[in-house]
Amino acid sequence: MHNRSFVILGAGGGIGSATARRLAEQGAKLVLAGRSPEPLETLATETGGIAHPLDATRTADVAAAVELASREFGRVDGIANCVGSLLLKPAHITTDDEWDDTIATNLRSAFAAVRAGARAMRSDGGSVVLVSSAAAQIGLANHEAIAAAKGGVIGLTRSAAASYAPTKIRVNAVAPGLVRTQMTERLTASETAEQASLAMHALGRLGEPEDVAAAIVFLLDPANSWITGQVVGVDGGLGSVRPRA
Repeated sequence: MHNRSFVILGAGGGIGSATARRLAEQGAKLVLAGRSPEPLETLATETGGIAHPLDATRTADVAAAVELASREFGRVDGIANCVGSLLLKPAHITTDDEWDDTIATNLRSAFAAVRAGARAMRSDGGSVVLVSSAAAQIGLANHEAIAAAKGGVIGLTRSAAASYAPTKIRVNAVAPGLVRTQMTERLTASETAEQASLAMHALGRLGEPEDVAAAIVFLLDPANSWITGQVVGVDGGLGSVRPRA
């Protein structure tokens, strides 16, 4: 990955920052994009990347981040969209604003990443990696809005993979289970809640940001150039395995 260039959307979050660190360790050049300037600046100092605050729900902002990478590095080799949110409510008490925000944050940002990546990488090929969720593949109570948004990410992944395969642009997604990040802290705030979450994951532990980052970097790596249209479960078995009682 030495001297290859990547745009990380949501770089200030747990999974995004872990992805940036892995790429930097391998010599990649990075544009670190996200909503909050402070964590981006800290990460930029650590990784040598370029901090670029934006609103990833605005497609023009995402396009500008990709254009920055192309201008500064001469090319773009990949984009990872690690932007996300978590709304746990049944449909009947989910407000219109909550629904709209969930779709914008998780699905519109993913579409913006695909569109900007397709425009930037059509000449030389590259990789787009999106983040879905195990909740989009199994039925989990109170996940209606987020499951719908992340299910849309899966459909987007497979359709875009078909559209852009002739230009050697690969599009894949990861589908995490419950990962320990600042966003999910409240889900494991009590011992009872944590044990309930652990019991859903066959491997007996919750995910760490590095678990998901490892899969994202694998899919970004041009060494894995025969992989496209895939949704990789990085979920401790949540999406496909039922733990023994």
